[in-house]
Formats: sequence, C-alpha cells, structure tokens
Amino acid sequence: MTHAEETTTETIKTLEGLISILEDGKLGYTNAAEHVENPAMKTDFLEYARERALFIVELQNQINKLGKSTDTSGGGPLGALHRTWIDIKSAFTGGDTEAIINACITGEEAAIEKYKMALEENHLEHDQVYIVSKQLNSIQNTLSQIKMRAN
Repeated sequence: MTHAEETTTETIKTLEGLISILEDGKLGYTNAAEHVENPAMKTDFLEYARERALFIVELQNQINKLGKSTDTSGGGPLGALHRTWIDIKSAFTGGDTEAIINACITGEEAAIEKYKMALEENHLEHDQVYIVSKQLNSIQNTLSQIKMRAN
C-alpha cells in the first residue's frame, strides 16, 4: 500500500465512523420524537433527525469521491467505540421527558467527542475538514438548544 492509499483508507474509516454516529443520532432523535408529549419538542427532535440524515449524505459523498461505495458503512472504530444512542434507548421507553432530554444530551456529547477526535487525527482533506467542522458546529448548537430545555 502506498502512503496515499493508506491515507485514503484512514480518511474513509474516519468518515464511516462519523456516519455511524450520525445514524445513531438520527435513530435516537426519531425515537425521542415518538416518545415526547410536547409537540414543539417533537418537531425539534424530528428536525435534528433530518439534519443528521443530511450530514450522512454529505459524508457519504466525500467517501464516494475517494472511490469507495457507501452502500454499506461498517462504522469503523469511531462508531463501534461509543454507540451511546443505542445504549440510552431504554430512557425512551418510560416516556419521561427529562430522561429523554438527558439521553439526547449524552448522545450529542458523545458525537461531539468523536467529531473532535476525527479532526485531531488529521486524516481528512481540506474539503472534509470544512464539512466535518461545519457539522460539529451544528451539533454543538443542537446540544446547547437541548440543554436549554433541560433547565
């Protein structure tokens, strides 16, 4: 493997890890929307789920540009490391709004951690750094909005 091929492989692994985190978030927000009573919160959670779906497409486009198909994303080490959203799904079953908000906060904090890690690893090209940074910024804003609801 040449150095360029290794770099491409690492880049793809990093992006796939972020995709699996986004998929967890999309699923988490969809579940949260189904379990909260408050219509405004329901709308917000569905909006966050939609946003995660758009982020997934952006990252898949980057992987496709690197010459790899994104029909099946394995999730790589980043995704496998911390599937927080799946672990906290049990909070939703009770329908307890506070527990759901806290679960969303935990999920977003884990996503932010993974995004920062992805940027620090330095496997991403300039365009990818821009996209990942933009998505990170949006996830941080979402986290702030959710935290405001918790108070």
